[in-house]
Amino acid sequence: MGTRVITQIIYINKRFVIHAYHPSPSYFIFFHKGATMSQLIDKAKNFVAEKIAHIEKPEANLIDVDLKHVSRDSVTYNGSVSVSNPYGHAIPICEISYTLKSANREIASGTMPDPGSLVANETTMLDVPVKVPYSIMVSLARDIGADWDIDYELELGLTIDIPIFGNITLPLSRKGEIKLPTLSDVF
Repeated sequence: MGTRVITQIIYINKRFVIHAYHPSPSYFIFFHKGATMSQLIDKAKNFVAEKIAHIEKPEANLIDVDLKHVSRDSVTYNGSVSVSNPYGHAIPICEISYTLKSANREIASGTMPDPGSLVANETTMLDVPVKVPYSIMVSLARDIGADWDIDYELELGLTIDIPIFGNITLPLSRKGEIKLPTLSDVF
C-alpha cells in the first residue's frame, strides 16, 4: 500500500467526483448531484481515513538509558532510541521531547530541536542526552538504596514530519533503575 493524494474534486455528469491519486491504480469516489458540501467532505474524510489507517508508519523503541557523562555540576544520561523507517525516502525529525521522572517527580525535561533525519528503509539509532543537576539528584537521596541507584521513568515524544500527513508524534516510555555516579566516574 502506498500513499494516496486527493488531487481534485470536480463536478461531472451530475455527480461530484473526488480523484485520489495512487501510482496504480487511481481511485474515484462518486457523489450524487443533490449531495451537500458537508456530505462530500464527510465522504472524502472517511475515504482518506480508511486509506491512511493501512499505511505503514515508522516505529520506535526506547532501548536503554545509561550514564553518559559526569561533570562538576550535573550528570548526563543517554536514552538510546531505535526508529525504523518503512519509506523509501528520508524522514526529517522535527524534535524529540523528554521527561525524566523519579519517585513520581519530574527531575529533568526538555527538547532536542532538529535532531536529524531517519534513513530511508533502515533503522536509525538516536541518542537523547538528559542532563540532571546534582541538586536534584541529592533531593532524591531517600530513593537511593545500598546499590546506589534510583528508579526512573523516561518519557519521550519523537515528532517526525511525514509528507502529506504532517507532523506525528511517536510516544515512548521506559521504566527501570539508573546507577548514580560514583567517585570513580568523576575522576
